[in-house]
Amino acid sequence: MKMIRAILRPETADSVADSLSEAGFPSITKINAFGRGKQKGITVGNIHYDELPKIQLMLVVEDADVEKVMKVIQYKSYTGNMGDGKVFISPVERAFTVRTGSETL
Repeated sequence: MKMIRAILRPETADSVADSLSEAGFPSITKINAFGRGKQKGITVGNIHYDELPKIQLMLVVEDADVEKVMKVIQYKSYTGNMGDGKVFISPVERAFTVRTGSETL
């Protein structure tokens, strides 16, 4: 199992989440976040915004599904501009259900 964390522009996050659900990945956690990447913020007039709003999507998928999920994320979140986002993929060793305490993987 792998955990995929995608940090995306807010305006693309809903489209990505909807497309992932349609592709068979309905369980997604959405987190409001702020951050900056290589662009180091944005300047509008005389005001510099150091951190920009982002949405973090998190989901856990089977190893075989990682490439399918990545294609959906890249296709739906691509604008061609700096700040489109970043995706992190990590192994998941164990998971538990809080209510029952049972291991879920």
